[in-house]
Amino acid sequence: MYIFLFFTDTQKDCRYRVLRCIFYKISENIIYSICIKKPCQNNTMKKILILSANPKNTANLRLDEEVREIKNTLAISPHRDEFEIITESAVRVDDLTRFLSHYQPTIVHFSGHGSGTDGLALEDNSGNMQLVSTQALAKLFDLFQEQVECVLLNACYSQEQATAIHQHIDCVVGMNQAIGDMAAIKFSIGFYTGLGAGRNYEDCFQIGCTSIDLQGIPEYATPTKKIRRRRYQTEKPTNSVKFNHSNSMNNDNKGGQNRSVSIGGSVTGSAIQTGESNTANINFQQVSLPAPATVNIEAEINALREILAKLETPDRRKIDNAFEDAQEELNKPQPDKDEVGDALNRALKYANKAEGFASAIAKLQPHLTKITAWLGANWHNLLSLVNLTI
Repeated sequence: MYIFLFFTDTQKDCRYRVLRCIFYKISENIIYSICIKKPCQNNTMKKILILSANPKNTANLRLDEEVREIKNTLAISPHRDEFEIITESAVRVDDLTRFLSHYQPTIVHFSGHGSGTDGLALEDNSGNMQLVSTQALAKLFDLFQEQVECVLLNACYSQEQATAIHQHIDCVVGMNQAIGDMAAIKFSIGFYTGLGAGRNYEDCFQIGCTSIDLQGIPEYATPTKKIRRRRYQTEKPTNSVKFNHSNSMNNDNKGGQNRSVSIGGSVTGSAIQTGESNTANINFQQVSLPAPATVNIEAEINALREILAKLETPDRRKIDNAFEDAQEELNKPQPDKDEVGDALNRALKYANKAEGFASAIAKLQPHLTKITAWLGANWHNLLSLVNLTI
């Protein structure tokens, strides 16, 4: 904005001084408006990417209502200026990578149909259902783990996809069975109410479950979470919402159409297979396993982690994620040994790609021998990763 002042030689100084004061006052107001009233956009704003799909050959869902409720919830929240909502509907398989690359979201929310082990239902170019496999989704989020903090799969039977994605993303929410429209919407309202109030992801999850229960809907135990408490430890001294998922109720569908699809006939799909094509002759050393009761499992896993921490590898974060998952399971009163074994198997397979892994094998062998003894017969195959056998 430019302001020009013109004076003749005959104007008096007093008139000039008055106009100069007016000019400075206008300038002051302009600066205040730009710098104070309209501050620069916050670079820490989190993007929420909401993806929805309701293929033509699946039951109709109230996805638009869910998106509207999420927007309204955040619009009236105290931290509304910290979030940007991006919505994409009728999402096709080819859209996934493009949307994640283009928008670079912090939170990815999927609403639609799930089919358990068969994957999530997106659309093909004709608007019909096309399944995306669990493995393909996990591989996709592996590529975006540096930017995505949380993935919410608001679809039936999506727990399996949540578990796979959690290998790469620290917070993932899925559903352990069918969930009705109303329960899914109420969970979203509760989750984003917590998010808009500045709560952490675990609190948001609990608030979402409570929102279902407050409505008298018996599906409050359907959402499940996988949270790795590591990267966003900005814990606030607030009273976390406690919610007991141990209660079992008759989950009659009180919320209308559920978000599952039955697979039959011909359906197109998507999958990713990975594997090593290199072959080598390896001499395996035979070992005897100690008694499981004599193994200090936490000490052995920590020793294993310290050895692998010295390797130079682009998969460092994946290895750390796997160890965090193992430690989280060990912290439980009755840890699931298969969960611990699965996490360690992932860590070792990523580490095996590192250039210096071969030189670390001798150091790994005694620790992995004890760990395998504690895990049991189901995990004796871990020994082969360090050239051992029973």
